[in-house]
Amino acid sequence: MLEGIFVEGLIYAIMALGVFFTFRILDFPDLTVDGSFPLGAVIMATSLTAGQNPLFGLLLAFGGGVLAGFVTAAIHNRLKVPHLLAGILTMTMLYSVNIRILDNRANLPLLRVDTVLTHVTAAAGNLIPADWAALIFFIAVVLAIKLALDLFFHTDMGLVFGALGNNEQMVRVQGVNPATLKLIGVGLSNGLVALSGAFAAQYQGFADVNLGQGIVVSGLASVMLGEFIIKSNRIGLLTLRVILGAILFKAIMYLGRFYGYYINMTPNDLKLIAGILIIASLAVTNYRRIRGKGGTAA
Repeated sequence: MLEGIFVEGLIYAIMALGVFFTFRILDFPDLTVDGSFPLGAVIMATSLTAGQNPLFGLLLAFGGGVLAGFVTAAIHNRLKVPHLLAGILTMTMLYSVNIRILDNRANLPLLRVDTVLTHVTAAAGNLIPADWAALIFFIAVVLAIKLALDLFFHTDMGLVFGALGNNEQMVRVQGVNPATLKLIGVGLSNGLVALSGAFAAQYQGFADVNLGQGIVVSGLASVMLGEFIIKSNRIGLLTLRVILGAILFKAIMYLGRFYGYYINMTPNDLKLIAGILIIASLAVTNYRRIRGKGGTAA
């Protein structure tokens, strides 16, 4: 049970890191996530059932997510469509794209198909249980992604991304095209989200076009919960708290799913809980900001 919570939390932490990139770094509210998450899942499932190597499937899923992000950024840049509407348009179109990839089916099971996790379990042999082998694998994957992001944000381009989210005009003055940065940033963000969807499909044993419903809310909740755990402006701690927030969010959802019946709560109420968590996080953040200003003024 405990290892399952951590595994799911780590899988969704990859998605939350993508959401963190657009919402916190780029200041680009992006709803493409609800479409790119199942996109990664259906690409992965189709690739596996076609007999392709799982690593190749992961690369395809990541590439598909990057292309989805490119479409959103291009709609925003070229047509001057607001962030949210551009994301909604891409998300809506991706629903049909995902069904097409699944050959006009809504879902695809991965029974008797070799996945990354079956290879990990086989490699572990009888040394450790399968659940713990999966946990160790995802810890390694998430840490690798986190370290790659930390290194990226310390490069010149990474620093420019941070500046873009704070002051786009300043980036223009420096001779950098914000449209190009948004194209790259939103693409990378959705690539991570699709990669998370690919891992989720393998862990759950199926891909479904509806896997992305409410994913952006889960990502936001993870980001905001992490902000309560660690307060810092250092990028290494910022990415760490996103990961911890995703695990905490999954733990809260688990408690609501398995113990909520004591208060007549059903699985249908989980999205309500996620929304309340975000609202509470925003309220506490505003309270802290007001309190901080009052303290400074005093």
